[in-house]
Amino acid sequence: MALSPLNQRRWRNFRRNRRAYWSLVIFTVLFVLSLFAEFIANDKPIVVRYRGELMAPIFNFYPETAFGGDFQTEAVYSDPEVKCLIVSGGLDACFDDPEGIMEEARTGIVDGQAIEKGWMIWPPIPYSYSRPVDRPGAAPLPPNSQNWLGTDDTKRDVLARVIYGFRLSILFTLIVTTLSSIIGVTAGALQGFFGGRLDLFFQRFIEIWSGVPQLYIIIILFAILGRSFWLLVFLMVLFGWTSLVGVVRAEFLRARNLEYVRAARALGVSNAVIMFRHMLPNAMVATLTMLPFIVTGTIGALASLDFLGYGLPSSAPSLGELTLQAKQNLQAPWLAFTAFFVFAAMLSLLVFIFEGVRDAFDPRKTFQ
Repeated sequence: MALSPLNQRRWRNFRRNRRAYWSLVIFTVLFVLSLFAEFIANDKPIVVRYRGELMAPIFNFYPETAFGGDFQTEAVYSDPEVKCLIVSGGLDACFDDPEGIMEEARTGIVDGQAIEKGWMIWPPIPYSYSRPVDRPGAAPLPPNSQNWLGTDDTKRDVLARVIYGFRLSILFTLIVTTLSSIIGVTAGALQGFFGGRLDLFFQRFIEIWSGVPQLYIIIILFAILGRSFWLLVFLMVLFGWTSLVGVVRAEFLRARNLEYVRAARALGVSNAVIMFRHMLPNAMVATLTMLPFIVTGTIGALASLDFLGYGLPSSAPSLGELTLQAKQNLQAPWLAFTAFFVFAAMLSLLVFIFEGVRDAFDPRKTFQ
């Protein structure tokens, strides 16, 4: 679908802002890669070929018995015996000498008999964010050729947790910011357009609502209902929608008596069309000015809650939890450096992008 001339001008202005444009490119690449985190960092193979059949352990559950093992639990694909069973086609001798059988199986002949070889395709980082790595030493372990960013205090790979944590933080922020913006913009538009008693009532309600102790409510509800991703999203939206109300309300109060609004009313245009088709675009610059603060504030709030232990479930790959581990393990500086640089890069890219979007919507801004 072709862009309108106005949106084409906005896109040109955005592209001329080199910092914002390249921040968008870098952030988009990182975010898209994180969406496929299961194919980048996982302790399960992407594809397994066993006795001529292709399997996808990332998407499906396969017990060890599916490969000739003894247990009904999910196969541990990094285990030498499971590897031997897959490569050798399920030979019982794998339980006696997995390394030796695997070496023979690579040639397609075991004990002088031809076998149907199997194979596995692993992700580039063969570790999950949730399972400890098999590496000797006391945790947290420093970076090496296996774990590029080291491990945390439970021997989980830090790079894998960063990839999954980056995706989780961005998705959480996008959901919360989108829902909060929709509610806040709608409430501010109604207040500013109609004014009077509706505006007075809403302002008193917002003053009372803003005084509610958010952290205490989160602690109480988490103690009753337990920690979960969607409950935290609901609570963040519940207390975050007021951020844009004041800005949108002021813009609508200023614009509701302008000539084009009066002309639209005289022509019989409905209030909804006047508000959201004619007045809202003119309020977008002021609205977009606030978005960087909302986005960075949401990421900071999530990290702070995770740091305090009142955020996402403990099993979630949280960047805030990584920061807490850095505080508790001062002898492991790689944890602190990783948390700092990830947050700094993520927040800087988002701020630069939204600054470019804001300037692109501002008709007074031009770029050479």
